[in-house]
Amino acid sequence: MAKDKALTAKNSVGTWLKHPIGGPLIRQLLAQAGVDEKVLAPVKLLPLQSLVAMSQGQMPQSLVDDLVEKANSGDPSVIEGLDAAAPAEVEVAEADAPADDFEPEPWEEAITPGRFAGKTVIVTGAASGIGLATASRVAREGGRVVAVDISAEKLEAFRASLPEAEIVTVAGDITRQESVDAIVAAAGDRIDALANVAGINDDFSPLHETEDAMWDRVLGVNLTGVFKLTRAVIPAMLAAHTGSIVNVSSEAGLRGNASGNAYTVSKHGVIGLTKSAAFMYGREGIRVNAVAPGGVATGIPLPPHVSEWGTAKLRPYQMQMPTLATAEQLAASITFLLSDDGVNINGAVLASDGGWSVQ
Repeated sequence: MAKDKALTAKNSVGTWLKHPIGGPLIRQLLAQAGVDEKVLAPVKLLPLQSLVAMSQGQMPQSLVDDLVEKANSGDPSVIEGLDAAAPAEVEVAEADAPADDFEPEPWEEAITPGRFAGKTVIVTGAASGIGLATASRVAREGGRVVAVDISAEKLEAFRASLPEAEIVTVAGDITRQESVDAIVAAAGDRIDALANVAGINDDFSPLHETEDAMWDRVLGVNLTGVFKLTRAVIPAMLAAHTGSIVNVSSEAGLRGNASGNAYTVSKHGVIGLTKSAAFMYGREGIRVNAVAPGGVATGIPLPPHVSEWGTAKLRPYQMQMPTLATAEQLAASITFLLSDDGVNINGAVLASDGGWSVQ
């Protein structure tokens, strides 16, 4: 039973909610913030630690550390004043819990040593979120990583975090040709793989509210940047008669009710680009695939002002999201397709969304 085990920040949110002390502590925080417990439904399978990045500063690391300390202190005064009405199922053995309360064992990243040995892999958006997790995994599996992002400082922090790995950083904007040229130059004559991960959100606006600036920026980063960089690496792959490209689309590339107009169009466009390139270059030894994430616990911010119209339309469907994923889980999907393990896969769109797309 969950209550018999010490809690850590690696335990899932669901495990915390079932715990006789951890549960009331979490609910107390939610009550103080005026937030309903239902908001935690999509993150129940994620580690509590992941909420730090997701909250964009509203849940600092110190708060998580404090929760862990209190839950394991053994001090009776900790639970004084807490709502003792923790869910009844806390006292029920996990085997007797309802089916929708099942919690699998926490997923742990399993590195495959040497999977990218001898390969040069370009990863965009490599300073944070899915891009960082992907670049890190490739590097730890022996690849030479060309890490691309607009933040030179964050890229340097990434490189410093893996001093034994071969990491080349390029700070630039993938929508600008000079940055694309710099990326290709940094990679050198051999480019084995490309992960187009960089992307930005829109403001959830429907078409009639979408401003030119929002449209141009979102389409520029999410689609035009993918086009420019992919176009730039293809010649090296053609010369070598081999290569693997993975483009990050989205659940919004599979349906119309996951995000705003500009983002949805951009991510549908990524899938079209992927399929066209897969067809054109498949017999040349180049594989081109896409990954379509659902919700991911990366804390990527929305614009400061989001559309009330669009938000109201989207909210009921976004609330049906079965679970959020971690950036590392998405990196597992991306690196599988990037690697030789995906040898017979070309033109596929892998929905790495916890099953959201089948609802």
